[in-house]
Amino acid sequence: MDWAAVAYTAAALLCAAAATVIALGHIYRHLLHYAEPIFQRFIVRIIFMVPVYAVMSFISLILPDNAIYFTSIREMYDAWVIYNFFSLCLAWVGGPGAVVVSLNGKTLKPSWFLMTCCFPAIPLDGRFIRRCKQGCLQFVILKPILVVITFILYAKGKYEDGNFSPNQSYLYITIIYTISYSMALYALALFYAACRDLLRPYNPVPKFIIIKSVVFLTYWQGVLVFLAAKSRFIKNTEKAADLQNYVLCVEMLIAAIGHLFAFPYKEYAGPNARPSGGFRESLIHALKFNDFYHDTVHQFAPTYNEYVLYNHNEGENTQAKYPSASAVPSGRDVELAGITVVPVTSSVSSNQVDQNESMTTPIRHKVDPPGGMYDLSDLLDVDLSSYPAKVPAISDVRKQ
Repeated sequence: MDWAAVAYTAAALLCAAAATVIALGHIYRHLLHYAEPIFQRFIVRIIFMVPVYAVMSFISLILPDNAIYFTSIREMYDAWVIYNFFSLCLAWVGGPGAVVVSLNGKTLKPSWFLMTCCFPAIPLDGRFIRRCKQGCLQFVILKPILVVITFILYAKGKYEDGNFSPNQSYLYITIIYTISYSMALYALALFYAACRDLLRPYNPVPKFIIIKSVVFLTYWQGVLVFLAAKSRFIKNTEKAADLQNYVLCVEMLIAAIGHLFAFPYKEYAGPNARPSGGFRESLIHALKFNDFYHDTVHQFAPTYNEYVLYNHNEGENTQAKYPSASAVPSGRDVELAGITVVPVTSSVSSNQVDQNESMTTPIRHKVDPPGGMYDLSDLLDVDLSSYPAKVPAISDVRKQ
C-alpha cells in the first residue's frame, strides 16, 4: 500500500470536508437572516463557490479517469462567480441607473495600470456600464459552450488535459478560454475603478481580493502546473492534475474562512434587520436565475439597440415577499437611453405618485375623492351662535 498516497488523499478529504461544512454553515446563516435579498442573493451564490470547488476537486482527485467532467463543472462556476460579484457591486451602488446619475459627466482617465493609457478618457455613461456587463456575461455564456465542445472532442480522442500539442484541442480551447476569462476580469476591474468611491461604504477591497484570488489565481495555477508537467518539472500530466486538485482542496479551506470575514452574515442580523419569509423561501429566491435571464436579454438582444438602464428587481416580485432595509432605490424602473438623463421635477411629487400607486382603490378614494378637491363651501353657512366664545379649561370640563 502506498501510504504517501493515502495520507495525501486523507489530507485533501479533511480540507475539502472542513471547507464545505464552513461554507454551508455560512450560507445557512445568511438564509436565516435574509433581510437584504437584493444583496444576499449574490452573496449566497458567491459563497457556494467553496463547496463546488472543494467537492469537485476531491472527486477529481479520487476518480482521475472521469476528472474532466468534474473539472468542467468547477470551471463553469468560475464564470458564475464573476457575474454575481459584478451584480453585487452594481446592487450596492443602487443599480445601473443610479451609477449613471452619480457619475454623470465624469470620465475614466487613461491609466497604465488599467491598460487604457493609449486610449482617450472613457465617459462613465450608460454605454460604459453596458460594456462592463457584457464583458462579464460573455464569459458566463461562452463557458458552457466550451464545455460541450470539450466533451465532444474528448469523446473523439481530440482533447487531453495538459496536452499543448497543436494536434490536440486543449491548446486552442485554453487560448479562447483565457481571452474570455481575461475580458470578464478586466470588465470587473474597470467597473471597480470607476465606482470606487461609490463602493467605499461597503468595504469592497477584501471581497474583491478574495474573489480575484480564488477565481483568477486558481485558473493560472492550473495552467502553470500543466506547463510544469510539459517542461518535465512534474512527472506527467496525471501527476500535475492530482497536484492541482489537492492544492485546490487546501485553498478552499482558506477561502471558506476568508468568506466569513469578507461576507459576514451579522451585517444583516442586527436589531433593525427585517428578514421576511422562512429558510425555504430565501433559498428559492437565491436559486432563481431570472436576474441572469433579464441581464442577458437587456445586454445582447438586438431589440435593445439603445441601452436601457433598468432596476435590478425587474421581472420579479421580490419586493412584496422580501422587504429590504437597504437604501437601494427600488421604485419604478429607471430608463436612460444612451446618456440622456430625464430629471425628476420634484422628489415630493414623485414620492406622492408612488404612494398613490401603491394604495388600494378604497383607500385612494378616501385620500383623494373621485370628485377631486374637498368642497368646503357648505361650512360657510354653519350657525356658530350656539358655541361658547371661550373654550373652558380642562378642570372646568371635568366639573361639568
